[in-house]
Amino acid sequence: MIIEKVITEKHEKAARYAKAMGHPVRMYILELLLNQSCCYSGDLSDELPIAKSTLSQHLKELKSAGLIQGEIEAPKIKYCLNKENWKEAHMLFSEIMKF
Repeated sequence: MIIEKVITEKHEKAARYAKAMGHPVRMYILELLLNQSCCYSGDLSDELPIAKSTLSQHLKELKSAGLIQGEIEAPKIKYCLNKENWKEAHMLFSEIMKF
Protein backbone atom coordinates (compact mmCIF):
# COMPACT_ATOMS: atom_id res chain seq x y z
CA MET A 1 0.00 0.00 0.00
CA ILE A 2 1.34 3.40 -0.95
CA ILE A 3 1.09 5.92 1.91
CA GLU A 4 0.15 8.79 -0.43
CA LYS A 5 -3.11 6.97 -1.17
CA VAL A 6 -4.17 6.70 2.48
CA ILE A 7 -3.01 10.04 3.90
CA THR A 8 -5.57 12.69 3.01
CA GLU A 9 -5.54 16.47 3.22
CA LYS A 10 -7.67 16.06 6.36
CA HIS A 11 -4.85 14.07 8.01
CA GLU A 12 -2.25 16.62 6.95
CA LYS A 13 -4.26 19.55 8.32
CA ALA A 14 -4.96 17.78 11.62
CA ALA A 15 -1.26 16.97 11.98
CA ARG A 16 -0.30 20.60 11.28
CA TYR A 17 -2.71 21.83 13.94
CA ALA A 18 -1.61 19.14 16.41
CA LYS A 19 2.07 19.99 15.90
CA ALA A 20 1.39 23.68 16.55
CA MET A 21 -0.55 22.75 19.69
CA GLY A 22 2.18 20.37 20.83
CA HIS A 23 3.73 22.64 23.46
CA PRO A 24 2.23 23.71 26.81
CA VAL A 25 3.03 27.39 26.23
CA ARG A 26 1.15 27.33 22.93
CA MET A 27 -1.80 25.64 24.57
CA TYR A 28 -1.81 28.40 27.21
CA ILE A 29 -1.71 31.06 24.49
CA LEU A 30 -4.63 29.43 22.69
CA GLU A 31 -6.59 29.15 25.92
CA LEU A 32 -5.89 32.80 26.71
CA LEU A 33 -7.08 33.91 23.28
CA LEU A 34 -10.09 31.60 23.40
CA ASN A 35 -11.25 33.22 26.64
CA GLN A 36 -11.01 36.76 25.23
CA SER A 37 -14.19 38.41 24.01
CA CYS A 38 -12.07 40.23 21.44
CA CYS A 39 -8.50 40.19 20.26
CA TYR A 40 -5.72 40.37 22.82
CA SER A 41 -3.79 43.59 22.35
CA GLY A 42 -1.59 43.55 25.42
CA ASP A 43 1.96 42.34 25.61
CA LEU A 44 1.74 38.57 25.93
CA SER A 45 5.17 38.55 27.54
CA ASP A 46 3.46 40.13 30.58
CA GLU A 47 1.32 36.97 30.79
CA LEU A 48 4.14 34.46 30.39
CA PRO A 49 7.44 34.28 32.26
CA ILE A 50 9.47 33.54 29.11
CA ALA A 51 11.83 35.53 26.93
CA LYS A 52 10.20 37.66 24.25
CA SER A 53 12.17 35.82 21.57
CA THR A 54 10.82 32.48 22.84
CA LEU A 55 7.28 33.86 22.92
CA SER A 56 7.77 35.15 19.39
CA GLN A 57 8.71 31.64 18.20
CA HIS A 58 5.60 30.15 19.80
CA LEU A 59 3.39 32.80 18.21
CA LYS A 60 5.09 32.18 14.87
CA GLU A 61 4.28 28.45 15.08
CA LEU A 62 0.63 29.10 15.94
CA LYS A 63 0.32 31.70 13.20
CA SER A 64 2.07 29.49 10.65
CA ALA A 65 -0.40 26.68 11.39
CA GLY A 66 -3.24 29.16 10.94
CA LEU A 67 -4.58 28.86 14.48
CA ILE A 68 -4.02 32.54 15.32
CA GLN A 69 -3.75 35.76 13.40
CA GLY A 70 -1.94 38.94 14.30
CA GLU A 71 -2.35 42.53 13.31
CA ILE A 72 0.29 45.18 13.95
CA GLU A 73 -1.06 48.30 15.63
CA ALA A 74 2.14 50.03 16.65
CA PRO A 75 3.52 49.71 19.19
CA LYS A 76 1.56 46.51 19.87
CA ILE A 77 0.36 43.52 17.92
CA LYS A 78 -3.22 42.36 18.26
CA TYR A 79 -3.62 38.57 18.44
CA CYS A 80 -6.84 36.64 17.83
CA LEU A 81 -7.82 33.07 17.25
CA ASN A 82 -8.40 32.34 13.60
CA LYS A 83 -11.97 31.23 14.28
CA GLU A 84 -12.45 29.49 10.94
CA ASN A 85 -9.32 27.34 11.36
CA TRP A 86 -10.03 26.79 15.07
CA LYS A 87 -13.44 25.34 14.14
CA GLU A 88 -11.82 23.23 11.44
CA ALA A 89 -9.23 21.89 13.92
CA HIS A 90 -12.00 21.07 16.40
CA MET A 91 -13.97 19.25 13.70
CA LEU A 92 -10.92 17.30 12.47
CA PHE A 93 -9.91 16.23 15.99
CA SER A 94 -13.50 15.27 16.80
CA GLU A 95 -13.69 13.09 13.67
CA ILE A 96 -10.37 11.39 14.40
CA MET A 97 -11.03 10.87 18.12
CA LYS A 98 -14.62 9.65 17.94
CA PHE A 99 -15.36 6.41 19.70
